[in-house]
Amino acid sequence: MSKQKRRHLSAEFKARVAREAMENQKTIQQIAKDNDVAPPKENS
Repeated sequence: MSKQKRRHLSAEFKARVAREAMENQKTIQQIAKDNDVAPPKENS
């Protein structure tokens, strides 16, 4: 069984996703799905 390598996200990608989140046009779940990343886990 081989271990899958972690993905390294570029600064440009992170900035684009952060900008989308700050604009409040989409939910965090929608942004995560559109960018093929896992949404953050909620703390209850």
